[in-house]
Amino acid sequence: RTARSKGLTQTTTIVRHALRNSMIPVVTILGPLLAGILTGTFIVEFVFGIPGMGDFFITSVNNRDYPIILGSTLVFAIFLVLGNIMVDIMYAWMDPRIRFD
Repeated sequence: RTARSKGLTQTTTIVRHALRNSMIPVVTILGPLLAGILTGTFIVEFVFGIPGMGDFFITSVNNRDYPIILGSTLVFAIFLVLGNIMVDIMYAWMDPRIRFD
């Protein structure tokens, strides 16, 4: 009501007040969703025989190739950490009240 009484258009009111606040739960789920996508690649690549990082990781586990296992785990962990950092940055961008000390 206040935004409309200030003379803002309906679109501006929805985007600035409703959409930004409603996107916070959507951004929250992006971190676990990224983890699910990364673990899902193992299954999809193994079942369908698609060559990729997941298939490479599973083959290295079966062959007990420890340096490749460690390297692949590190790459997937870096992707996961970067995804969570992106979620934190999007929190601060979407809602200026959220600050990380």
